[in-house]
Amino acid sequence: MDMEKIQTIIKEFSTKRDWEKFHNPKNLAMALSVEASELVEIFQWLDLEQAQNLNSDKKTHAKEEIADIAVYLIRMCMKLDIDLEEAIIEKMKKNEKKYPLLDENGNKIDYGKKK
Repeated sequence: MDMEKIQTIIKEFSTKRDWEKFHNPKNLAMALSVEASELVEIFQWLDLEQAQNLNSDKKTHAKEEIADIAVYLIRMCMKLDIDLEEAIIEKMKKNEKKYPLLDENGNKIDYGKKK
């Protein structure tokens, strides 16, 4: 993914429509939540089998909602001067510590059974 290219496309799209005045962290966070909810709605009431094997129309719809989520997330990072790649790498390092593979006795942790 060429993040600079994507950021340029997003910024130009917003600027040409004079949407900069609306793209503050509060509004972007709310828009991100709405788009995430629209993705959830696609899967609402589907069983596991249906959710894993979306038909063509639902998959296209999911793809569009995922793109909307990504656009708002990237825009939020641009507004808050957050390097998304760096933030993800840092967070995954924290997750490695929070969710180790082995317990204190050297046994593999089964997070599916952990209470």
